[in-house]
Amino acid sequence: MADGKDQHIMPHPDGGWQVKGEGNTKATKRFKTKAEAVEYAKKVSKNQDANIVPHKKDGKLQKKTNV
Repeated sequence: MADGKDQHIMPHPDGGWQVKGEGNTKATKRFKTKAEAVEYAKKVSKNQDANIVPHKKDGKLQKKTNV
């Protein structure tokens, strides 16, 4: 079980994708593509022993994954 802050991969309101820590109001980082955001989230999640929580383009949750 992960102990760190889950990393959400979600659409950014101004376009592109963002990685956002669980409970944070601001994005950790913004990307042009979801694939770039996923790669970044994997690194952050591994360092923090956290889960990745991908969202669909409509903002709905996808399956949570462990790194």
